[in-house]
Amino acid sequence: MYPNLYYIFKDWFGVDWSVLKIFNTFGFFVAIAFLISAWVLTLELKRKQKQGLFTFTEKKIMIGEPASAVDLFINFLLGFVFGYKIIGVLLTKGALDHPQDYLLSSRGNLVAGVALGIVALAFKYYDANKTKLAKPEERTIRLWPHDRVSDIVVYAFLFGFLGAKIFQENWNEFVKDPIGNLIAFSGLTFYGGLICAAIAIRQYAKKHNITFIHLCDAMAPTLMLAYALGRIGCQVSGDGDWGIINSAFITDATGHIITANAQQFNDALLQHHQYFVKQGIQNLDEIHRIAVQPVSWLPNWMFGYNYPHNVVNEGIKLANATGEYSNALPLAVFPTPFYETIISGIFFFILFLLRNKIKTAGVMFGIYLMMNGFERFWIEKIRVNTTYDNLPFKPTQAEIISTLLFIAGAVLIGWSLKKKQPQPNVVTD
Repeated sequence: MYPNLYYIFKDWFGVDWSVLKIFNTFGFFVAIAFLISAWVLTLELKRKQKQGLFTFTEKKIMIGEPASAVDLFINFLLGFVFGYKIIGVLLTKGALDHPQDYLLSSRGNLVAGVALGIVALAFKYYDANKTKLAKPEERTIRLWPHDRVSDIVVYAFLFGFLGAKIFQENWNEFVKDPIGNLIAFSGLTFYGGLICAAIAIRQYAKKHNITFIHLCDAMAPTLMLAYALGRIGCQVSGDGDWGIINSAFITDATGHIITANAQQFNDALLQHHQYFVKQGIQNLDEIHRIAVQPVSWLPNWMFGYNYPHNVVNEGIKLANATGEYSNALPLAVFPTPFYETIISGIFFFILFLLRNKIKTAGVMFGIYLMMNGFERFWIEKIRVNTTYDNLPFKPTQAEIISTLLFIAGAVLIGWSLKKKQPQPNVVTD
């Protein structure tokens, strides 16, 4: 596992760059997912624009104005924060020992912050002066939906992150410490993010005269791709989003996964009894596990994995391991993030191929909702999650929402086909 980029670069390239410890691996993959998805969404919005499914809005802007005091202050502030924290991590004693604690603390380097703030302010002043006119001019520009992708991505990130935290599976933990949970790097749930981001983007689309149903259709393959890429971060960092135990394997003292028979597994279960007691499980028979034997031509870790050096420090200490991330799960679990990456990746390509064939507005997004609900409902059967024991069948939060999304997708497809309208005339810029 690679909790942060430091471990990736050290393992792959043999370099020891401690500054990379401040870059969380999961966050890095989320950033990559947003960047790639923004590019895909831009292409899809341009394609739909050529089909006449979107129109433009006009905006008046001033050309040739000097940099305002507000612009200069904002640039100084951004430069100051970057210098104070990111450059400061190299100059602050002990910051790299616990980079997450450092980033969330008030510690930093004041000189580096002020220096970089002044550089950012000067750059903004110089850049504005290059285009300054003796008499600023007011101009009207056209903005198409694809010009607003950066805004859409920001809305999706901010409201998606907030929703992912508020609607996390372990609601009791959030209630106990809402501030601590909000700033922590773990505990995110996709569906909470999807719901809150959808509400925010719906309001944004309404404000800027973007037809929401066509925007949803354009975002369908993008959302599936983003989910697949995000799950890579879960798998690589070991963020706790894994499956139940695969009792066909056991883990040796060095953290290696080996196949085992039923007796060997039971012996290993008894050996780690105290670990499960600390997890709140008194009766070992309550531990959910399934025995699935590996396929000879595939690596064992695809069937059972113990997430050594995981970012949440879950499990027991590995023999001869040192450093902050030295734990591994005592027994192998199903690597569900890996499964979700594969399934969602396949669904993305299916949606990408269907996008030119489906002409009815809403059908594309309906298919996405059904695919997403189907995938998540069944993966929940082998995932570790909190269940609602007071409800019939004891479902998890994700099972309930995925079922509702599947039904919503089917309803949307039926409604869209019934309400089918002819394509509008093509609008060009």
